[in-house]
Amino acid sequence: MNFSETIRISLDALLVNRLRAVLTTLGIIIGVGAVIGLVSLGRGVENYIASQFQALGSNVLFVFSSPPSSGTRTTIQSLTTLEAADLSNPAFAPSIRQVALETQVFGTVIAGSERINLAISGISPNYQDVRNWLPRAGGAFISQSDVDNAARVAVLGTTVVEKLYGDKAFDPVGRTIRLNERVFTVIGVMEERSSGFLGDENNVVFVPISTAQTRLSQARTKDGGYRVDVLHVQAISKDAMKQTTREIEDYLTRAHDIQFQGEQDFSIINQADLLTSLSRITGVLTAFLGMIAGISLLVGGIGIMNIMLVSVTERTREIGLRKAVGARGRDILMQFLIESLVLSVMGGLIGVGLGWSVTLVAGALLPDLKIGVSADSIVLATVVSSFVGIFFGLYPASRAARMRPIDALRFE
Repeated sequence: MNFSETIRISLDALLVNRLRAVLTTLGIIIGVGAVIGLVSLGRGVENYIASQFQALGSNVLFVFSSPPSSGTRTTIQSLTTLEAADLSNPAFAPSIRQVALETQVFGTVIAGSERINLAISGISPNYQDVRNWLPRAGGAFISQSDVDNAARVAVLGTTVVEKLYGDKAFDPVGRTIRLNERVFTVIGVMEERSSGFLGDENNVVFVPISTAQTRLSQARTKDGGYRVDVLHVQAISKDAMKQTTREIEDYLTRAHDIQFQGEQDFSIINQADLLTSLSRITGVLTAFLGMIAGISLLVGGIGIMNIMLVSVTERTREIGLRKAVGARGRDILMQFLIESLVLSVMGGLIGVGLGWSVTLVAGALLPDLKIGVSADSIVLATVVSSFVGIFFGLYPASRAARMRPIDALRFE
């Protein structure tokens, strides 16, 4: 018997029991669809996290004060503007391109009859370059002249604009607001950023750092400078991030007179390392989701084996008759393997369509994740479903192939 004839007989056998064949493939359909859908969702989350960090700025480290982990030191020496100036000097830290300063002052923002409470950020003019965040068209950002004169000017985030004026698209440039009972003029509104695991970055009010340090608070430090809450440090390149971290640690260790390990009263967050750690976690989560979905494929494979065993039992006399007229054991084996393979591949193809549909719906509901189906997940799901068909169809097929013709013909 030639191969094409074996395929024809296998397909005819499946068409006789169409409903049973379709129901048998449901496990594979659901399994493949779940694998593609969950893996695509997991990768969408990975890409979203990466985009969130890229929005923070290029090659950025964050330096801020923190409690020492050692009990030998209990005081925290604040970061200062003089330390920031030293770190900006290539003689101290040649791997640093620039340092943006931020000081936060909790206060009340009033516009007309509207009032909100939030942390007001005093920043240096290069903050927009380091953090890669620009004001909307028609507005301006904090300038060096504003800092030199401790000007009463403010730049708002879109969330603050919505809270104060009822519409985030409203243009308040030129209007006055009150910050801690002092009158400020709005000079710009920042471009809107998507809210994510970093929180709502649009809920912010920027003022010149000198204004925050002198007019809104008293931030003088013992070294003659002013307190700084966060240093946004931009390295000269991505490859220089680790070297930049070491240079900052060495400088601040000397400046804060750190004697022993654990006495550091500052912390440095490396954007690249944090992104790598989070990507590793989300990668494991994606693989875990894929494994959970793969259980459905296992269940589907068991369903195929069960139906094929039933089919072998039902067609015992047919098998005996075919063997009696000259069919070989490998012909019978190939016939049932093809039936099993057709069931699994058909289920896999329909499952790919189901998974694709799931990702389209998820992408519409969660546009920020940018979920898409990758070619490798489709290939993997198809290959796995084919393997399931062969693996779980092999035992029923071999059982049919080993039947003795005389016993099969006498089977009732």
